[in-house]
Amino acid sequence: MKKNFLKIVSLTMVAAMGFLMAGCGTTTESDNELGTVTPGVLTMATNAYFPPYEYYEGSEIVGIDAEIAAAVADKLGLELVIEDVEFDSIIAGVQSGKYDIGCAGMTVTEERLQSVNFTSTYSTGSDITDLDSLIASGCMVGVQSGTTGDLYMTDEIGEERIDRYNKGNDAVLALQNGVVGAVVIDNQPAQSFVAANEGLVILDTPYTVEDYAMAVNKDNEALLEAINNALAELEADGTLDSIIETYIPSEEA
Repeated sequence: MKKNFLKIVSLTMVAAMGFLMAGCGTTTESDNELGTVTPGVLTMATNAYFPPYEYYEGSEIVGIDAEIAAAVADKLGLELVIEDVEFDSIIAGVQSGKYDIGCAGMTVTEERLQSVNFTSTYSTGSDITDLDSLIASGCMVGVQSGTTGDLYMTDEIGEERIDRYNKGNDAVLALQNGVVGAVVIDNQPAQSFVAANEGLVILDTPYTVEDYAMAVNKDNEALLEAINNALAELEADGTLDSIIETYIPSEEA
């Protein structure tokens, strides 16, 4: 019996996640200098199906993004509350003031910068592999709707070969079921999916490298500055590296 080896195409993105932060440790409307949705609370929007950046551990959302957001919230004296939403609704929610931060392995792009500001970046990672053979194959490609993988592949191969899914793991399930011939997704989540699903492989040729950052409402410069200051402190004291190392251990020489 012929065994089919399905391929995940890994789109490495710099761990510059999209955060939108507000409110610096205050609890009254008049003193809510950073303008959080709820005084004293930092409301984070994410899509919790993107390991190791955000995923469920029981009923709790954990991962790189969740821990860095918690560390930033702590620096600002805020309580972190995480809301799990569809990925392509995060930017709009940040822009409208529904969420304080959008933190979901979100890449900084020129298009997104028209709607929100982004903080300093804090991580890197990304690679579509063997793009030429993928284009030539004619196969359907699965992507998570609204991601840069979606944008890149639509430009490369056209709408007629794109299948969009609300969650990365739904795209991987479609790959396993033969609905699509490849999935374009960030490198680290791709590695997690491969480790958990026999028969999936990651191709090897890097395609692009991107930055993940925190997305902040354009009208909230105070919040942007506060987050950038917090991230700088967390980078200087080694907290950012420690969090990332927990989920993505450095390769030994």
